[in-house]
Amino acid sequence: MSTTFYSNGKLFIAGEYLVLDGADAFALPTKFGQDLVIEASGDKQIEWKSYDYDKHLWFEETISFDEVVKGSDSHIDTVKSTLVNILHEAYILNPKFIDNANGYKVSTHLSFPKNWGLGTSSTLINNIAQWTEINAFTLLKNSFGGSGYDIACAQNNTPVLYRIEDNFVQQVEFNPDFKEHLYFVYLNKKQNSKSAIYSYNNHKGNHLAASVAENNKITNEILHAKTLKEFASAIQKHEIHLSNVLEMQTIKEAIFPDFNGVIKSLGAWGGDFILVVSKENPKEYFFNKGYETILTYEEMIL
Repeated sequence: MSTTFYSNGKLFIAGEYLVLDGADAFALPTKFGQDLVIEASGDKQIEWKSYDYDKHLWFEETISFDEVVKGSDSHIDTVKSTLVNILHEAYILNPKFIDNANGYKVSTHLSFPKNWGLGTSSTLINNIAQWTEINAFTLLKNSFGGSGYDIACAQNNTPVLYRIEDNFVQQVEFNPDFKEHLYFVYLNKKQNSKSAIYSYNNHKGNHLAASVAENNKITNEILHAKTLKEFASAIQKHEIHLSNVLEMQTIKEAIFPDFNGVIKSLGAWGGDFILVVSKENPKEYFFNKGYETILTYEEMIL
């Protein structure tokens, strides 16, 4: 007999970077996600298999219960050591899933390509937290780090407003009449959020309180925009504001200066998905530039 856990993927619409310093984050759970299937087994070990969206086995390992109890060497950075670290932190929070078991067969299945950056790690952490009956925000903090907005998306089937303080999550309404003019384009490049956060910490400067306040004002405008024009204007304002904080060009300035519409980075700047606001279907424009993964709002968002 098996037990299945599931978590939603995520897209960070507004509040990226500054969320780490208390700003409001607005994020959307995606129709894509990851499941975790648990079966009882023996030998005091975990036989682990991870599958990509196309059913390709991308990771396979056997982990002894002893390894989970001890944890991995923090100097080693492999898929296995990362997984052992997550399981070890889960064990510290609730040892029963190891102490009261004989062994497990575990498999994970993504419904999106893992290089898309929709939350391979956050969906895994939330699923492991469900399985081991612990707090997913605590598990994230003790293993991967990060703001936690992605855990909020993993756990909710509606748009969310998130604050890092006390992991505050508020379900919000966002179902705009103009959503057929919103598209998500993959930049053919997985972004490393850890290095992006490091860069942000070096640039955030002395005006943090003002930057957080400005972010919250703009995020509120994005969330409550009534027309496509209002939404596009707020999105553009957000990009310019964060461009000044990060001392980086916006993605539109850097790669798509001739595009007739508004473009916003989502999450760590420079990779993963961008949000495109366009009156006309922009697929041809992006196809011609070599970006072939273009999803409509309807296809992407839960």
